[in-house]
Amino acid sequence: MCPSVADSVPAELPLIAAGQTVTVQVPATSANLGPGFDSLGLALGLYDTLTVQTLDSPELLFELNGEGADSLPRDASHLSVRCIDHALSSAGYARAGLRIVANNVIPHGRGLGSSAAAIVAALSAAHQLLPEHARPGTQWIFQHASELEGHPDNVAPALFGGLAISWQEEDSYRTAKVQVHPSVVPLVAVPSHELSTEVARELLPSSVSHQSAAANSGRSALLIHALAQAPEFLFAATEDYLHQGYRAQAMVESAELMSAARSRHLAAVISGAGPTVLILTANPGEAELAQQVALAAGRSEPSEFAPESPWRVRELEIDLEGAKIVMHR
Repeated sequence: MCPSVADSVPAELPLIAAGQTVTVQVPATSANLGPGFDSLGLALGLYDTLTVQTLDSPELLFELNGEGADSLPRDASHLSVRCIDHALSSAGYARAGLRIVANNVIPHGRGLGSSAAAIVAALSAAHQLLPEHARPGTQWIFQHASELEGHPDNVAPALFGGLAISWQEEDSYRTAKVQVHPSVVPLVAVPSHELSTEVARELLPSSVSHQSAAANSGRSALLIHALAQAPEFLFAATEDYLHQGYRAQAMVESAELMSAARSRHLAAVISGAGPTVLILTANPGEAELAQQVALAAGRSEPSEFAPESPWRVRELEIDLEGAKIVMHR
């Protein structure tokens, strides 16, 4: 995560111009997609929006709406502020004051890439606020965001959209974007409780058998083919041998819903570290069945988002663009 930057602005760093306003929109993401552990990620049509205005005075004004509004800080310790300061400092600049408005729609702690979205939004905003000649480019954002997040599987689709295959080469991160077949429609079932990525990772073994690794490699390769060209293989392609079984004890209801959906031959997986369940459908019939299975498990209606509901069920589009600067003046 983004380190804290000293409140005092180093005298040797020039300030970015005051009076600018930039708004960034970033999609939710689902990582792993079953067998693609720490390497595959898909951008989903659910968006957080961050607006940053630079001020002449050193004050920090922070408005926070939506997800996390009751629990997240509204000061310099907020992830967005820390990442903006880190990005500016890395580019050789600093700032005076900021007015920030964060409209959060992506659920927190549910395996839908909320932290990656926050980091990508903050770095993208900071990049846009730099003088034009000093902007290092999108790859710079990707490298810094991946380093701050700790891995690129959510960062890559959040920044570039679509399906991303990501990996690390020595000290740098790489990614390749894959075009998803137009018939693939994702559905998410989001539970009311959170699960930290750290807790989920602690349940993973330090090693797996060669047999499991080989089986997972085959399914991961098939998954790329299924998502890009042959959605009829999605069910077989989403079989995982590396992580979901080990994490099931931390998200019993999610594991049960995933199992129920897979018993109906639906391509259901745990989204990221969980506990959201993602179902990848290949045709309208599967999409309708996925809704029925998810809603039966949740005992809710498609439009019901009350806090007492055990699940929030939504059919989403695949986002193809990733992070967007929707306004800069």
